[in-house]
This record gives sequence, structure tokens and C-alpha cells, in this order.
Amino acid sequence: MNYCVATYRCHDDKADFHKKAHSIAIGLTVGSWTELPAAKQKEMEKHLGVVLSVDVFEPSGSADGSGRYADIRIAYPDINFSHDIPALLITVFGKLSMDGKIKLIDLHFSPSFLSSFAGPKFGIGGIRELLGVQDRPLLMSIFKSVVGHDLEELGRQFYGQAAGGVDLIKDDEILFENPLTPIEKRVQTCMEAARRAETVTGQKLLYAVNITGPASKLAEQAKKAIAAGANALLFNVLAYGFDTLRELSADPDISVPIAAHPALSGAMYPSPHYGISASVLLGKLMRLCGADLVLFPSPYGSVVMPKEENMAIRHALVTDELAKDYVYLSPGQAGSEAPIALRESFPVPSAGIHPGLVPWIIRDFGVDVVVNAGGGIHGHPLGTAAGGQAFRQAIDAVMGGVTLEDYGRTHPELQAATQLWGAKQ
Repeated sequence: MNYCVATYRCHDDKADFHKKAHSIAIGLTVGSWTELPAAKQKEMEKHLGVVLSVDVFEPSGSADGSGRYADIRIAYPDINFSHDIPALLITVFGKLSMDGKIKLIDLHFSPSFLSSFAGPKFGIGGIRELLGVQDRPLLMSIFKSVVGHDLEELGRQFYGQAAGGVDLIKDDEILFENPLTPIEKRVQTCMEAARRAETVTGQKLLYAVNITGPASKLAEQAKKAIAAGANALLFNVLAYGFDTLRELSADPDISVPIAAHPALSGAMYPSPHYGISASVLLGKLMRLCGADLVLFPSPYGSVVMPKEENMAIRHALVTDELAKDYVYLSPGQAGSEAPIALRESFPVPSAGIHPGLVPWIIRDFGVDVVVNAGGGIHGHPLGTAAGGQAFRQAIDAVMGGVTLEDYGRTHPELQAATQLWGAKQ
């Protein structure tokens, strides 16, 4: 049998965690057990959840048990749910999410469940091939403001960013379909600006246009954008659902990379007591459903996520395959199925990023990372193009083993940026 395994962190000062674990395993699968006759138990056993482990943590120095919690691992038979994310999440955390202080902190997928998912269509390798960049981190920029601006203003902003040498430019997630900048004309305007910038920089770039509207029309919007020349898409996954991302990514006519935006995720991952961990929400599920790039708050900037959570997201996005930690419950079953390998998704730590943070970003994430900046480019004292150049210079400095201070002595754009925002080494 195949099982998907959920790990929960449950906080309770007095609970019998072992009893609670068995209650969850039964309640989220067969509903009742001990009162069933033996013949019925045998018939239902293949549907029964299995408690794998209960690790209880008692805080030292707390006489009343406050802060007491347990990590509970439960295996759910694949036979109980269809191979889609809504079915899995409702099974392992649907009504349980409302049952006190309990958080879903990890998911492991069975090989049979994973085999239903294609993962990213392009991934890290495919995006590098599209851009012709193999040996350095990529640089993404964001429009400074979008609401109420017309096509001429968006085109001006786009060109300023592109002329700075960025690899990707994305729409703001709040740029929806509107009369001033309808998607087809927006794509045409921005891609024309990209072509003009390429004559200056000599490099290609991807423009991730925001796909919005009623869920039933999203694929149509995406294809309309691609027909107009779009070479990437931005998608607010959590507002529409993981399976919507999966459908868009799997569509053979949507032949461009998809960048997943983390909007609404702050309602789900930050609490230690409730919700879903960032590594599951923004890591495993995004990659499984086909995100080629995944944005999330960095540990350095204005919207801070703890570094250990960032590293857990990165691990989920770039490990070779998502089933490698899968636990087989039947003796001798391990290795009976080939591991399912999915393309890796680009991690995109975001929010409050400036050129002086590039050494830390590369130190923590390695070369396979997208440095994403908004104010750090547009707020450069020498202008938007200089902001992009400062980031590229910071990347070149780190890759060449030179400090930003030393590199800035011969690169005025980088020097101006580090004088304004500082530099980390």
C-alpha cells in the first residue's frame, strides 16, 4: 500500500498526545474503529490512518506544563483520496485545522501520488537556457507602481529596469485587468521596451505578466498574453488554489515559465500554533504543482521570514526529488518503485532587497537563486537603470570573490548603492 505522511505540531499543556494522535488517524480516515466488529475492521483496515511516531517535548522550568507540544506523524492511505492537492489537504488537515493549536509542518508524498504530477515545466535549468545564463544568480525587478498608470508610463518603467541589465521583470501582483493597461497591449508595450533594451544590454529577459480574472478564464488569459508575446507568467497561487496552478502548468499551450507569488501566505504560515508551514505551502506544494519560480519573503529585508524557514523552502524547491524521505510501511517495499524526480524551482527571496544584501543572499542560497528587487532598483540615487547595474555589479563582485567596497571603487553605481543602504559581507 502507498501512504502520504503528514507531520503535525500540536501544542497542549495537558493532552495525552498519543491518544490524540490515534484519534486523528482514525477520525480523518475511517471515523471509528474499536466499536466495529472484527470482520468490518479487517475490511476497513486498508483505509485506516497509521500513527508513525509521537515525539513529546516538555519545556524545562515550566511547572504548569505551558509550552508543551508534540510532533505527530500520521500516514494516510492513498486509496482514501484522489491524486490532487485539494483532496490531500482536506484529508490530512481539513477539519483538523480547526481543532485547537495544531499546525501542519510537513508532508511526504508517496511515489504513486507524486507520479500524477509533472512539476515545473521549465524549472531552474529551463529558465537558464531561455536566458542563456548558466553561471550566476539571476536578477529580477518589479514595477514601482502600476495602479492608475497608462501604457506609456508602464513602458517607460519597463525600459528603465531592462536597461539596467535585469534578467526578469514581473508585474505587481495587484495589477489586474483594467482599461488603462489591458493584458495584450501591456505585453506588447513591455516586450517592445525589452527589445529596445536588448540592443543596449545585449541580453534577453523574461517578462512575467500577471494572469488574473475569473478562474474559468485564466487559461484563456494566459494564452492571450502568450499570443501577444509574453514569455513568462505571474500567478497569485493561493488566491486561486494549487490545482489551478497545476492546470495552468500542465496546459501544453501555456509554454512559458510561471512565477508563483506568495500573496495570502502570511495568513497561513507565520503562527507557531496554527496553519501550514512555509516549507510545505511555498516549497513542496508550489513545486509539485508546477511553479518554475517561487517568491517568498527573505530573512533580510522589510517583510522578514526567519532564516530557517527560508532554508526549508529552498530545500523543498531544489532537492532532487520529493519522495526521497518517504517511509514505506510494508516490509520489503522500500525501493520497489523508482523515485519520482521533478524539475527544481527557482527560489526567489524578496522584499526589502538592496545590492548590499547580495553577499548574504548568495551565501545562503548559492548560485541557483533569483535576486528580486523593487525599491532597491527604483530607489537608486542615479536612477532605475543604475539600480539594476548596481545589483549586477554586486553579483559579479561576489562571484569574483571581491568585496562590495573594493568593487565599488571602480563601479560608481554599486558604490552609490552601498553608500545609501550599506553592505553585508
